Amino acid sequence: GFRHYVVNSCEFNSSKLNDIEYTESYYYNKLEYIRFSNSVGKYVGYTEHGIKNAERWNNGPEVISKKADKDRYCFRNVGNDLKTALTKS
Repeated sequence: GFRHYVVNSCEFNSSKLNDIEYTESYYYNKLEYIRFSNSVGKYVGYTEHGIKNAERWNNGPEVISKKADKDRYCFRNVGNDLKTALTKS
C-alpha cells in the first residue's frame, strides 16, 4: 500500500520564543511533496503534485490559518518545555 502522512514541527536555536520556526510537511511514500514554513510564509511544492497544491493553497484561506499555527501549535507546547529547560541549566 501507499503511505501518506503529515509532520508538524517547531524548531528553535535560541531562548527567544519569536525565533521558533514552524513547519508542516506532507509526505507520500516517504517523499516530501509540499511544505509550509512560517519563515517563508507560504506553501512550497517539491513535486509536480506539490507545486499545483501549493499554488492553490497559497491563494486560498489555508495559508492564513497556517500563519496562526506557530502561535497555536508551537507556543503552547514549546513554551512550557523551554521554561523548564532554562530553569535546570
